[in-house]
Amino acid sequence: MIYRVVGKRCLDIIIVFISVLLLSPIMILIALLIKFFDPGPIFFKQQRVGRNGVNFCFYKFRSMPVNTGNIPSDKIGKIKLTWIGRVIRRTNLDELPQLLNILKGDMSIVGPRPPIPNQLNLIELRKSNGAIKLRPGLTGLAQIKAFDGMSVCEKADYDEQYVKELCFSIDIKIILGTFTYLLKPPPVY
Repeated sequence: MIYRVVGKRCLDIIIVFISVLLLSPIMILIALLIKFFDPGPIFFKQQRVGRNGVNFCFYKFRSMPVNTGNIPSDKIGKIKLTWIGRVIRRTNLDELPQLLNILKGDMSIVGPRPPIPNQLNLIELRKSNGAIKLRPGLTGLAQIKAFDGMSVCEKADYDEQYVKELCFSIDIKIILGTFTYLLKPPPVY
């Protein structure tokens, strides 16, 4: 119980500070490449549904052409990406600006991924299984189980499992599992 209330947030802050120190040169390089090769904003900002159903501004490095609409992750294969966007999407480096969301308290390192407001089925399932009460995560149990290919019900089932098992050791397993997942070859469509 102490981990859920205080420890998880402390872990988030420690990981964010270490990550920013180690990854800031990469983040600066990505920002410069986005700006140089595809003029427009460096960051993609979007409203996402957070803890207790409250919307927040979610940040990513922009990987799509300017003025691309809001698309759920399961439809991502149907959009055009910039060349740097393909690289940062494949390596998940586009997610690094979410460290700011974590620092602000909108998100956690581990938790269910934040849905866009029009993913009503997923939001309702999270309300019923208790996952809506958690801060959404940069990574989560569903993400290490091939998130983008899952149905909404499968995602919600993993979210529910995470709610029931949430503890320090589970978060560490998910963080380590995320690195393993990132090393897998990309899916062939």
